[in-house]
Amino acid sequence: MRFRNLVLTAAVAAALAGCTNETLDSVNLSSVKNKTEYQLSGKMVSKMRELGMQKTSPILLRIFKEEGTLEVWKANTANRFQLLKSYKICAWSGKLGPKMKEGDRQAPEGFYPLYPHQMNPNSSYYLAINTGYPNTYDKANGRTGTHLMIHGACSSAGCYSMTNEQIVEIFALARDAFKGGQESVQLQAFPFRMTAENMARHRDNPNIGFWKMLKAGYDQFEVTKRPPAVNVCERKYVFNQQAEGQFNAAGQCPAMTTPPALQMAMASYDKDYRRDYEKALKKLEGMVWYEPTEAERKAVVADQRKGRELAYAPTGTSLDAGKLLKVSDLEKKLAEQKEAEEAKQATLIQKEALEKAAREGKGPPVPQANPLERPVEQAAVQAEPARKSLWGLFSRNEPAAAPATPAAGAPAQQAAGQPTAQQPAPGQPQAAGVQQAAPPAQDNAQVAAAPAGNAQAQAPEQQPAEQPKKRPFWKLWGN
Repeated sequence: MRFRNLVLTAAVAAALAGCTNETLDSVNLSSVKNKTEYQLSGKMVSKMRELGMQKTSPILLRIFKEEGTLEVWKANTANRFQLLKSYKICAWSGKLGPKMKEGDRQAPEGFYPLYPHQMNPNSSYYLAINTGYPNTYDKANGRTGTHLMIHGACSSAGCYSMTNEQIVEIFALARDAFKGGQESVQLQAFPFRMTAENMARHRDNPNIGFWKMLKAGYDQFEVTKRPPAVNVCERKYVFNQQAEGQFNAAGQCPAMTTPPALQMAMASYDKDYRRDYEKALKKLEGMVWYEPTEAERKAVVADQRKGRELAYAPTGTSLDAGKLLKVSDLEKKLAEQKEAEEAKQATLIQKEALEKAAREGKGPPVPQANPLERPVEQAAVQAEPARKSLWGLFSRNEPAAAPATPAAGAPAQQAAGQPTAQQPAPGQPQAAGVQQAAPPAQDNAQVAAAPAGNAQAQAPEQQPAEQPKKRPFWKLWGN
């Protein structure tokens, strides 16, 4: 009996791997009869009362990719939002940075209104809330993508995926807020907590300009603890602006002013931020942040997948998989990654070629002979002295080698181009003290193949005036 209890305990622990303690304390899916009508636990309702919140008061969602966190904030009786609960995101795909186009596996970053019709109780991923991507800002900047969700099942291809235990609770919090009259829930999706040190750490990221724009909305929520009013003009976000006219996402911004109370509060906040940012720059001098890939994030939580279904694909946080490096070390690491990626692409191309050949019933592709003549090889063949067999020496049609005038003081054999005693002609025997015959000249075919424009071949002074008589074969071994 004791062994059986231990086995059951281990099985339950494995089935719930990857879930946060908060989730385990509040949700037990085996007791959930209707996932869309799930009622919040007594512990959650009690915490709301302690914070001065009503069950149906408005909520706000904040996501931080790098930390892998989804926060639920809820309004109290003073209409200021407080953090109610923080969830560990089970999986998000891609890297830090906004979604740009369909299929890039990036999860959205920005400000998104969530309406009741975006709640999907029939999702294939247990439950889902559509983020509404692309929003007004995304459309104005030509960004594309569909079906970007916050959902269950812990598997992501551009979404923010939670465990089923987590999404059933988040879904219930949004449902109750809509029942209380909230028109839309604001989703704020950030790459990381936009503190001075984090902004300094990511100062070299190509998305830093976009993130600075998001930071204005982040900062205003940090100061006011109320969702900022979000508009778009000139293809950029603007927050809490009083405008003398209409906002046009792609058009020129109207005349705008910031409310005086907010302006004063932000001035003090910005002063502290600039001080902290300068400190962070000094601290991080000579260092740069290495942003990990999705595969590297998955590697740090590989143990969580053991014993689970294949669809369960958690990803670790960027903080766990990334690291600070010296600039030179980062350049080396990026170069190695590029080389590995190029090798991978080459392998894929080769594999596709082999598969195509197999489908068409052909053998594997092999290099084909070049149908064109190769001038370099041809010239090399022409330059090489023709080598004849012994029987070729008796040919009457073979022209004899042309004699050349020896240079002053040079031996007659060397001037005639004949091999010396130390350099016997190829394929012929060497007899001590016997003069060797000159190598036979090129045959007619080789001469005909010589380029017509060869100045050396056409120079009159280099052509012999007359050809000497061919040496009789019985004089091959003597004078």
